[in-house]
Amino acid sequence: MSQSLFHSGLSTQRALDIRESRRLKRAGESLRLELEGKLASLQQDYAELHTAIFEAAQVHRRLCAPRLVRRGDFEIASEIFAVRHLPGDFFTVEDTNDGPILALGDICGKGLAAGIWTTHLVGLLAAHTADTSAPEAIAARVNRDLCRMEPLAPLASMFLAKLDPINGIVRYCSAGHPPAFLLRRNGELEKLSAGGLLLGVMPDASYVTGFFELRQGDVLMFYSDGIIESRNAEEEEFGYERLEAQLRRATTGHAEAGSADKMLFSVLGDVQDFAATRSLMDDMSLVIVRRAG
Repeated sequence: MSQSLFHSGLSTQRALDIRESRRLKRAGESLRLELEGKLASLQQDYAELHTAIFEAAQVHRRLCAPRLVRRGDFEIASEIFAVRHLPGDFFTVEDTNDGPILALGDICGKGLAAGIWTTHLVGLLAAHTADTSAPEAIAARVNRDLCRMEPLAPLASMFLAKLDPINGIVRYCSAGHPPAFLLRRNGELEKLSAGGLLLGVMPDASYVTGFFELRQGDVLMFYSDGIIESRNAEEEEFGYERLEAQLRRATTGHAEAGSADKMLFSVLGDVQDFAATRSLMDDMSLVIVRRAG
């Protein structure tokens, strides 16, 4: 009798174990299907986000000037490298009755947040260059409008230059931007920093204009701070001295007309060789303006 009860108990336990095993299997299968569904949803979200970022980058590219622009004797070559998907730097060429206005802007920060603000600043530039071609007036008005959006709006630096394609006179204004380099055909170099504060600091900030004549064979170079702050494996910055040296080498090596583009990539190539395998620290922008001779 006890043996019969024992076998009966074993059978019951086996039945319970089999039932529990089946339940766990069904639960595991349900969990697997749920996780696969979530993974598929995440992959779809990632693909849509990647597409949206790509489309935003294309909008940014269309807002900026083409890589190579010519206005009379002036050759204008530019390039922007983003540290993260969407750059916070921008470069535009706005044509006016007095000549083209070049603007290189650098939103403080990086990534999507900085990239989104470039659209706003490009819009402000377009609106104000329609009213005036004076670089200091444009800088003051953009600064005023940016300060009105405090505390949302970021700080930004900007270099503005108005070219006179007839007499070669360039009027410029630097709003907290790194000094531009003016390399004369005879080898003399000038650093251009006339202007004023960063944009977005004080609504009533005043700005001044500097001016010079860009003669045949002269080169004007301006850039964002991502160029000079690029670092190598030893944590050394590229800096102003290396940038000046490379500009001189690029100018000597490409003295023929139509070579602003070659100068641009010669300088950028040196910056990239210096950094080697180090990732970008910040967005990098470079503009070369040359008056053909």
